Amino acid sequence: MRHPVINLVKYFDNPFRIKTRCGWWLPAGGRQEGAGGPRPGLPEAGDSPGAAVAGLWEGPVRAALPSGHRAKKHRASLGEDTTEVMNHNKDLPHQNKLKLKPKPKAVIVGGSIAGVSCAHALILAGWDVVVIEKSRKPPKGSPAGAGLALDPLSQELIGTWTGRPELLHEITSPLTIDLSQAINDEKTRNTLARDENFNHRAAHWANLHDHLFSALPPEIFLWGHLFLSFSVSSDKQSVKIKAQVLDTKETTEIEGDLLVAADGCPSLIRNHYFPNIKLRYSGYCAWRGVFDFSGIEDSETLKNVREAHPELGKCLYFDLAPGHHNILFEIPNKRLNWGNSVTMKVSDDMIQKMYQEAEKIWHPTLIQVMRETKEPFVNAIYDCDPLEQIVWDNVALVGDAAHPTTPHCARSTNMSILDAAVLGRCLEKWGSENLIAALKEYQSIRLPVASKQVLHARRVGRIKQGLTLPDCRPFNPNTANWEECEMLQLRSVPFFGHNPLLG
Repeated sequence: MRHPVINLVKYFDNPFRIKTRCGWWLPAGGRQEGAGGPRPGLPEAGDSPGAAVAGLWEGPVRAALPSGHRAKKHRASLGEDTTEVMNHNKDLPHQNKLKLKPKPKAVIVGGSIAGVSCAHALILAGWDVVVIEKSRKPPKGSPAGAGLALDPLSQELIGTWTGRPELLHEITSPLTIDLSQAINDEKTRNTLARDENFNHRAAHWANLHDHLFSALPPEIFLWGHLFLSFSVSSDKQSVKIKAQVLDTKETTEIEGDLLVAADGCPSLIRNHYFPNIKLRYSGYCAWRGVFDFSGIEDSETLKNVREAHPELGKCLYFDLAPGHHNILFEIPNKRLNWGNSVTMKVSDDMIQKMYQEAEKIWHPTLIQVMRETKEPFVNAIYDCDPLEQIVWDNVALVGDAAHPTTPHCARSTNMSILDAAVLGRCLEKWGSENLIAALKEYQSIRLPVASKQVLHARRVGRIKQGLTLPDCRPFNPNTANWEECEMLQLRSVPFFGHNPLLG
């Protein structure tokens, strides 16, 4: 396939001239027309045409190539970069075609937010990518998932990847306030901690995924492919992935230079390296729901909710009662995201039990929202002890596969996005020929940060749930002092606001 930038043609008394975006370069004169003079790094006059092309490639032509993510998107990411040299000199038949080194190729297992974020970051770093995902189609328009909060760095990274930060602004809503408040037996509230410089934005998982997915070349995705296994070559130079095509039940193989495991909390790839490490049940579950109030904006339910939570639309509310905590915030398209954490065992009548328990604790307006939410769902809250490593040879873990975490510090999605960004920057910095060094740096940057944030989220979850901790008494929001309440702020998360991107 001809590269869009370089065309080599016979030109008058010069055997070749080469066109770049900066103008025509003539090998015999060593000048670039329209460029105002000699250019450093150009081949010398008298060089053979082949040497001229090779020299030019290492100099101005490389600089003239389309740069950035947008230019890379017009290429099919599954192919190879080649540069054709059209040679009209019959004495040089061996130069009919000059083939450049193909791009390195990464296979990403998992097409959730961690996977699509990695696709963006690696394409930007100059890699070809293939994403294999067991879902048969993109989750566009799906009600799956719930609300999430994006920190400022994640917002910036996503805007860089998609090139459309204004669209991210349209599918998110502001969360400028982080508010924790106690609820007593009389259903009255008392402020425990308040941060008015929170600067996050709220989104629905499905909307964020669609925003990231839509900005990628669709041909890089292999939908309906169930990951089965992988193997690394004996020379550690390549990796082979086996997957089952769900529609045909056939097994297919995909080869690449790098395997990125973005296959979530139950990661099979993580289990391959750590077969004895299991997910840790936190001791409680979280009921979650998204209440769609479109068309009923003037309803009594919504009126009461806004009276009880007057800063909805810009505030992340955490309501705490002894042994319980609840979250409430608004997301775009007239929806309220809520979550109710309860210490419980799963049973067939748990929805009604959840309503009954919630009525004893929370304000009646919130109970109305819960009861009017279609299909609330329950998450058993798990995390995992920090791993000793997240890279091996040419395999890297990202997102929940690398660091399953509890949801109390709004870190899961943000950590996935940051993993992708750091991995991409390390690969770009070191080049594919130094893949091992790149992955080691990725691990050295992300592992200490993610480990501290996972353990902090675990501690905050136990505090909010009123569970025991070895170094402090069970937290009671109605009797807590300022020092105890300070831990509730999301600003207390390690590395809040200053996560490193490169070492």
